[in-house]
Amino acid sequence: MNRRTFIKASLGVGGTLLAGERRLHGALQPGTFRGAKPGDARAIDGVRFCWCPAGRFRMGSPPSETGRRPDEAQVEVVLTRGFWIAKTEVTQGQWTRIAGAFPDRPPTSEFGLGDDVPVYWINFIEAETFSRRLTERARGAGTLPAGWECRLPTEAQWEYACRAGTTTATSFGASLARDQANFNGEPTGGAPSGSARGRATPAGAYPPNAWGIHDMHGNIFEWCRDWYHAQLPGGTDPDIYTTRGVPNRDGTYSRVRRGGAWNDAGEFCRSAMRLRYEPERRSDHIGLRIVVVES
Repeated sequence: MNRRTFIKASLGVGGTLLAGERRLHGALQPGTFRGAKPGDARAIDGVRFCWCPAGRFRMGSPPSETGRRPDEAQVEVVLTRGFWIAKTEVTQGQWTRIAGAFPDRPPTSEFGLGDDVPVYWINFIEAETFSRRLTERARGAGTLPAGWECRLPTEAQWEYACRAGTTTATSFGASLARDQANFNGEPTGGAPSGSARGRATPAGAYPPNAWGIHDMHGNIFEWCRDWYHAQLPGGTDPDIYTTRGVPNRDGTYSRVRRGGAWNDAGEFCRSAMRLRYEPERRSDHIGLRIVVVES
């Protein structure tokens, strides 16, 4: 078998072989699964991902940022391991192909319809189920090595990927314009005005950030795996998946959603913006984006 034939055979269905990556008896080797630099790309079972390297950043927003909320007080975060994050939000086509039928009500043209449009009406539990299903499929196909899994991002991973090395209110700068994201209301920071779409738009229709990731601002809100706490989690590899935070007024507890949506003003689409939402609930503007991490 020549080198070209070997590479084609190694790729298989739904995978992309990176430089230096190796397979042994058809299985990916864990040590070669990492990316080499920010924005490196790979596909797993038809879902495209971008590499986010290990690093440190300041999470949250400064007091001077327009639209800042009390629960955004800045903390220092160190992420000791790089991870893959989906290039776009999970689409309706990906959901039906990987998970099957929509769990509650099907998408409609009123809120955005099409195989390339993000899925919504998805609660936290269903988002986690989708992640586990993709893990199982990818491992079975040999495109996800042992020791890696698909899941929802932590708040720290989400904001780190959203910022892509920036420190401004959005990954595009202090303002957010109509041609940069799908949102409602007035653009932020005096950015040029334009027509709001009034529904979810196809994933990837707007420009990516510096690491090649689309729609981290607007389009639909995205679930994070953390419970909502009034203070941001700082430190090394923060992950508060199992630690409940402050209760809601009715005694229930919420997970975190990030990114803003098509029906929100621009200030809700800032990199540091975070909102609580009960994990059992669904909405016409909340979906998911997944990461692939070392388990």
